[in-house]
Amino acid sequence: MPTSPRPIFRPILRLFLALTFMLTGVLHFRSAPTYLKVMPPYMPFPLALVYLSGIAEIAGGIGVLPPQTRKLAGWGLISLLVAVFPANIQMALHGTQQLGIDVPRWVWWARLPFQAVFIAWVWFAAIDSRAQSHKK
Repeated sequence: MPTSPRPIFRPILRLFLALTFMLTGVLHFRSAPTYLKVMPPYMPFPLALVYLSGIAEIAGGIGVLPPQTRKLAGWGLISLLVAVFPANIQMALHGTQQLGIDVPRWVWWARLPFQAVFIAWVWFAAIDSRAQSHKK
C-alpha cells in the first residue's frame, strides 16, 4: 500500500521556529541595552542573563533542526520561555515608554497569554512524538 506524501506543515513550522529563535537570540547581543531595560530589577547579573538567554535561543533554534537534538532543544526552549516570562510581566507592569516604544500597556498585558502559544508551537514542532513519526 503506498504511503501518503510526507506532511510539510511540521517541518515548515520547525524551520520558522528555528529562524525565529536564532534571530531573537542574535538580537540579544545586537540590542542588549534594550533587553536590559525590560529585565526585572530583582534579577541578578542582568547583562549576563541577557547574553545567556541569547545563547540559549540561538542554540535552541539550531538544535530543533536535526532529529537527534530536536526534543532536547525543544525542552530547552520551553524552559527558556518560562524563564523569560518575568520580563514579559515587567513590560506589562511598567510599559516600554523608557525604550522609546510607545505602545499602550494593554498590548503588553494581551501579549502575556501568547507565551503559552509559543510553548505550544515549540511542543508541536519539536517535541510532540507525532512530529517524529513521519521519518519513513
